[in-house]
Amino acid sequence: MSMEVRKRKDSQLQTKTNKADSKDRSSDEIKPKFGPLPQFRTQRVWARGVMVLGVFAVVYFSSKSNKEIALAKYKDVHEYLAQEVSCSASYKDEVIKFPGCLPKRCGRLVSDKIISASEATALLDMAKRLLAMGKPLGGAAILDLHSGAISYEQGFVNMYKMNEAASVFRDSDFELYRTVQTKIQLAVANYFQVERDILYLTHPTFFSRLTSSPPLTIHDEYWHTHVDKETYEAFHFTSLLYLSDYGRDFQGGRFVFVDADKVNRTVEPRTGRVSMFTSGSENTHFVERVSAGTRYAITVSFTCDQKHAISHPVIHDKRNT
Repeated sequence: MSMEVRKRKDSQLQTKTNKADSKDRSSDEIKPKFGPLPQFRTQRVWARGVMVLGVFAVVYFSSKSNKEIALAKYKDVHEYLAQEVSCSASYKDEVIKFPGCLPKRCGRLVSDKIISASEATALLDMAKRLLAMGKPLGGAAILDLHSGAISYEQGFVNMYKMNEAASVFRDSDFELYRTVQTKIQLAVANYFQVERDILYLTHPTFFSRLTSSPPLTIHDEYWHTHVDKETYEAFHFTSLLYLSDYGRDFQGGRFVFVDADKVNRTVEPRTGRVSMFTSGSENTHFVERVSAGTRYAITVSFTCDQKHAISHPVIHDKRNT
């Protein structure tokens, strides 16, 4: 074959290749079926918003699918069951601002020996009697003795201004409430090795009643994963006192720590059981949705920031407000 013929064939082959490449590129440039996509000024902001929501969705669903270990089962009685976890940097940066507030350790403690059986029984009677004044439409109800807030229909009202309040409250209710809170305060100070005098009760501290009724407001959706310090700015230490029994009085409703090692550690409520923990992201958690029965508990929260302190409620003061 002559050199001229070979060059001519090579040229023809290159032409066909260029045409094929052009055809492939045109086929890749598919036109939208309904015309060009709309463009708007905040498109980048919306895109970032969608990405953030996606991240939250991943965190939410992945926390529910972690390996599960029982930290404290209902059937077991614990005098002192502790688990240390590393303090989160943001938590340490916060509490170090208050002298005496930096805990010797971060983590959680479960005890069935802080509150007596008679005190727990009396508190449960108190919770049932007082929460009966409210008429929430959803599955969650709260009662805050400090502010007077009680769940009513789809919101809250001041229970101290309700007509039946004077006949429902007893002087012994507030004495018992203060005694129990003081015991928990001492236990928090002792385990975390912080100064008791700088541990102040803070808002919200409240009774809760959870049932399987469907949620009607955002206040009914208690089962979302969260960090107490992010939800309530003043929180430094959180404690829970359970007033009903998992597996007997209700189903579901376990307290679940979502730990960084991809393990969910559960606490099964037991009447008189106290669970306490540092309020930073080292103790990210959620409460399982109650599937049957009724779950009663008290959340008792503490702060080292005196400006967020609340005083113990006194019945005589409340009747005059």
